Amino acid sequence: MLIAENLLWLLILIGVMILVHELGHFWAARYFDVKVEVFSFGFGPRLFGFRRGETDYRFSAILFGGYVKMAGEQPGDEGLDDPRGFLAKPRWQRLIIAGAGPFMNIVLAVALLTGLFMVKYQRVVEPSVRGLVGHVAANSPADRAGIREGDRIVRLAGKENPSWEDIILTEVAGASVPLEVAIERDGRRIETTVTPVLEERSGVGSAGWAERGEVQLGSLSANMPAEKSGLKPGDLVRRVNGQPIGSAIKFHELIRGSKGRAVEIEVEREGRRIDFTVQPVWAKLDGPERWMIGAIVAQKLKIETTRLPFFEAVEQSVEHNIRGATLIAQFLKGIVERRMS
Repeated sequence: MLIAENLLWLLILIGVMILVHELGHFWAARYFDVKVEVFSFGFGPRLFGFRRGETDYRFSAILFGGYVKMAGEQPGDEGLDDPRGFLAKPRWQRLIIAGAGPFMNIVLAVALLTGLFMVKYQRVVEPSVRGLVGHVAANSPADRAGIREGDRIVRLAGKENPSWEDIILTEVAGASVPLEVAIERDGRRIETTVTPVLEERSGVGSAGWAERGEVQLGSLSANMPAEKSGLKPGDLVRRVNGQPIGSAIKFHELIRGSKGRAVEIEVEREGRRIDFTVQPVWAKLDGPERWMIGAIVAQKLKIETTRLPFFEAVEQSVEHNIRGATLIAQFLKGIVERRMS
């Protein structure tokens, strides 16, 4: 039911995007006095509609998207000699009419996010020190490049003082691309190169590093070791078998690496430190069988919720859209170059 509902909303969204796209062509054509014969909501045979002036505004059988039919739009069309036909207009006007559709899609994207951010805008409060590495997976690209837990990434692919969001976006789109990295360790600056590899499960680039931060327990599976031992959602994981925990990835690696042996987990709850002994079990919940305790863990994020004034909302909307478009372009480039799948 949920899948069907999501699919319905996706189709509605795509339909609106197509309709707005065609409105761009329509308004530009009208502005340059091009004769618009049909503006259709949907495709296929005409169901109903009305005529205003020279344009037939109609609803068609397949109510998905729409189209605009202009006089003299294609060679061989009737009205090709009409001075108000599309091909009779100067090239620069035709270019504007053709580009008005994509332009309206950009306007729609910016407008939607602007409205959303004026109602509710959430931002992750960044740590006082950016780019701290909380874990490096063994034999990962980061590990082979000499990066260690506790290092601070101070430059990545030419960007100085990157946020962890910047690091992730560069990493996931950078499979097989050598990335120049500068880290800070014990007051020294070290230059190295990391080449993310394509991760089969996610289909994106992975360097094998993770941000340092507090790790918090989320939901616990019923009748699984985490719940039975007394752990609770919201507990902050401080240590596993005496090792400090600065990332969810490190937590999972220690549990899986236990090979079924009991693990000592130290958590912080309401300001108190509490120790638990938890016996992992060989089970399958959300993937392949592995040693697990039945707990979802994640980086604890401090979220700030506010409402943005109009101009700031526009600025953030433009920034988010540019970032998203850039990431999509990087993914497509990676697919073409067979670095991603």
